[in-house]
Amino acid sequence: MKNNKFKELVDGILSIIPKNAEAVKDDLKDNLKILLNDYLRRIEVVTREEFDIQKEVLLKTRKKLEELEEKLNK
Repeated sequence: MKNNKFKELVDGILSIIPKNAEAVKDDLKDNLKILLNDYLRRIEVVTREEFDIQKEVLLKTRKKLEELEEKLNK
């Protein structure tokens, strides 16, 4: 989730912090990134790229399986 959604989430949280708290804001931003990355790793979220690769592998496997089933049915 290291894309725009992740940045939007962090920016949204930071936007509610008062403007005069820049030092706190920078520290909070770094800590939020660490916490969110750790949480996403623990719940085993995969990147879109990893998902798309696995989807292609499954589609190829399905196609081969269908070809083999067709051969067996002849």
